[in-house]
Amino acid sequence: MSTTRGQDQRARFYAELDPVLAANPDAVLVLAVIGSGYMTDTIARRPDQVVDVGIREQAMIGVAGGLALAGRRPIVHTFAPFLVERAYEQVKLDLGHQDVGALLVSAGASYDVSSGGRTHQAPADVALISALPGWTVHVPGHADEVAEILHREAAGAGRVYVRLSGQHNLRPQPVDGQVHLVRDLTVGDPSAPLVLAVGPMLDVVLEATRDLPVRVAHTGTPHPLDATGVRALAGPTPVLGVVEPYLAGTSAAAVATALADRPSRVLHVGVPRDAELRRYGTPRDHAAAHGLDAAGVRRQVKSLLA
Repeated sequence: MSTTRGQDQRARFYAELDPVLAANPDAVLVLAVIGSGYMTDTIARRPDQVVDVGIREQAMIGVAGGLALAGRRPIVHTFAPFLVERAYEQVKLDLGHQDVGALLVSAGASYDVSSGGRTHQAPADVALISALPGWTVHVPGHADEVAEILHREAAGAGRVYVRLSGQHNLRPQPVDGQVHLVRDLTVGDPSAPLVLAVGPMLDVVLEATRDLPVRVAHTGTPHPLDATGVRALAGPTPVLGVVEPYLAGTSAAAVATALADRPSRVLHVGVPRDAELRRYGTPRDHAAAHGLDAAGVRRQVKSLLA
């Protein structure tokens, strides 16, 4: 979990907003109260580029759709369950059906705000956004990745969802949308089992598999998934594990499509679909309960190798 401000994704997002708005005069930050207390200076400096609708998340997306139709670039921010689940119909219609772009940036991830209870948890957010046409999903694993993505996508025109998390990797990874091999076997066997870590799960996967006969790859853009990269690394008879920090199997359809022409054995590791914790606990407690800490990931990857 994040331990320093320099590695905190949400803090980095707030710190980058002022230069992003300065560089993109058409950009407008749309809030529903949450986050406003962390960017008072930016709001005071750029009142014509910040809209706070109050605690009205559906209206927030409606405002973003109107701004996009008027030629502006909305940057919309709140906690993941409020941004994606509560306002899902508006995301589908006001942005998707109108075929306009927006940059949605969430905080809280699957269970970062575990003390807030189930209302503040959103392990299904990436699956929901991925079900809508025309979206790109970034799941950064480091604050530097957040900054690069934010500056690039604020200047773009597409529909983009960026999922900020309290979990982080020690080092930033490329944010080019590709799948990259991070650790190979010393023997360099291209047919050896491959474990694909998504976003902030990379360091957990590296620790969990440090002495296992697997290669480790990484992507910070699970949707659309880099099918060419998956195929190239997986080989002709893939044994593949996909470790995601949200609902298990979120990438299953994309992986199955990428490997449709070859016999494969695939394990999807993530927040189990049939598990709902009714105790608060800490994010670390939730990770352990869902098998997403190093011990849990190791146990599941070993079952793939058995």
